[in-house]
Amino acid sequence: MELEVLSLAYPPLLIFAAALLVLVLPRIAGFTVGALSLAAVLAISLVAPEGQHLAGTFLGFEVVPYYIDDFSRMVGLGLGFLGVCSVIYAYSSEASTTLVAFALVYVASSVGAAFAGDWLVLLFMWELMAVTSTLVVWHYGGDAVRAGFRYALFHGTGGVLVMLAVAAHYVQTGTFIYDGTGIADGIPALLAVLGMGVNVAFIGVHTWLPDTYPRPHIAASVFLSVYTTKTSAFVLYRAFPIGAESDLGIYIAYMGGLMSVYGATFALLQHDMRALLSYHIQAQLGYIVAGIGMGAWMIESEIAVAGAMSHLFNNILFKSLLFMAVGVVIYRTGEEDLYELGGLWREMPLTAIGFGLGALSITAIPGFNGYVSKGMLFDAADPHYYGIEASEPLYWLLWLGAIGTLLSFIKLGYYVFFHGESDVSVPDAKPGQTVAMLGLGAACVLFGVWWEGLADLAPTLHAHGGGEFTFAYPNDGEGHMHPYSTSHLQTAGILTGVAAVTFVVVRKPLSKLDLGDPAMIVYPVTYHVSRWTMLAVTEIYAAVDRVVVGGVKRCYWIGNNPVLAVDAAARRLPLVDVEERQPTDGGRPSTIHLRTSIGTTVLLLTLVLTVVLWLLVV
Repeated sequence: MELEVLSLAYPPLLIFAAALLVLVLPRIAGFTVGALSLAAVLAISLVAPEGQHLAGTFLGFEVVPYYIDDFSRMVGLGLGFLGVCSVIYAYSSEASTTLVAFALVYVASSVGAAFAGDWLVLLFMWELMAVTSTLVVWHYGGDAVRAGFRYALFHGTGGVLVMLAVAAHYVQTGTFIYDGTGIADGIPALLAVLGMGVNVAFIGVHTWLPDTYPRPHIAASVFLSVYTTKTSAFVLYRAFPIGAESDLGIYIAYMGGLMSVYGATFALLQHDMRALLSYHIQAQLGYIVAGIGMGAWMIESEIAVAGAMSHLFNNILFKSLLFMAVGVVIYRTGEEDLYELGGLWREMPLTAIGFGLGALSITAIPGFNGYVSKGMLFDAADPHYYGIEASEPLYWLLWLGAIGTLLSFIKLGYYVFFHGESDVSVPDAKPGQTVAMLGLGAACVLFGVWWEGLADLAPTLHAHGGGEFTFAYPNDGEGHMHPYSTSHLQTAGILTGVAAVTFVVVRKPLSKLDLGDPAMIVYPVTYHVSRWTMLAVTEIYAAVDRVVVGGVKRCYWIGNNPVLAVDAAARRLPLVDVEERQPTDGGRPSTIHLRTSIGTTVLLLTLVLTVVLWLLVV
């Protein structure tokens, strides 16, 4: 009975309600409610029964807003746990209640996309996620505003492509409901991969990542670093699930391999710490995308899909942890350039520990969660393990990406925490920041040491008891999980050794480089497009504002001066003489105040539309 009740507790609605309460409750009470709502999502994800829930019709179409399977359960667990830690971190980092309210609505849309059981609900949550994440960026002001417009242009374009894909899918299949086969083949699949490719940072449409994420409040960067990209990677899997046999599978897989190298390379060339981490979002997404592509391309490659979903789950943990640690450094020192820092491990030992746990996880060092999930993807691509001959170049791309990742985090950790002596005396992380970082770090260690727990969450691995897990792979074979076998440990040792030696050789030349991404050549175009778009939006907003406010003031004046209003109308008639009269309000202008920002207006409209649509569905 309790489980059936949980199937009625729609996770996004809980977070949405918490977002409203954050705005009206005292700060500590509001943040507590926000954290509790995400803890509820974590609990619901863990125990809610599988299947379709809250199914109904909307405008004559069948919809399933709430769908639980092993895939959405795993993603929900990660997003819920991170949400709790992120709210705690935001409270200690002095994030405003408005920012956290924006962020919680953003999280609600992300969780809604993860639990959607049909393409129509997914599309609504996808667009809401784009709008609310833009508000999270805009809220900080300054440079974040223009970056937010560029961000909105990218995600608006991607959203239109996804919308067209969903429409074309409905034309071909006659339903929006997920049926396990993914998006319809042909035009719908092509449009979907292009639109979703924006959100998962395919090369060429990824520049919004390093452009946007370094600019807002440090707490905003923590939220942004996970919810859009990881949810979108999961939706990409929904479009191209295991066994889809899509012709696009091979291209998706190799795009992922190229992303892992591209992102790691340009991360290595950055001075800005959050820009470096932003490029590594792309690099780690590359591994996830490669796994999804292999699952759709290599028939029944269960280890590839298990690796992709496990790495997505792990990425939620260690990527947010790294943004938190770097955020604390920025919060305490006010410095964004890693070469202007050094020796901070003595001043900020807890932050250094948090960073170390995240860095060891993302670089796939044995004993940490990234080692287990990245190892699955290596094995899936390696023809000497469970791959096929055609995937060998992909294996080496992933290998190069792993070396670049190690180099990047050796560089970041060395220059921020260990190089030289600190020039400043700064306090360590605040208690809430420490709790959030060490909580995520503990999870990274837990799933690295207790790898069976991670494997048990992975949907396409089959448990047989006693720590034995099997999976199917190409050519109808059956494989077994052995993450800590001698050969796997040797591979990890070789990667680490090569990266360490390479860093010693390239350290000094790297310190002289601060190269932008070649794709930034599009910025002159996006700058002018975003500038004129911004002017058009703001001028239209101002014009509507003037008309509405002017109309309200005029009505207010007429209410106070009805005789003068009749006189004024009569003066417009020919051959009519009107006596001069005095206004009853002394001629003073109306003092009605009807002013609010664009961001607040968009939020209010979004909230109203969400409530209306929810009532229509129910």
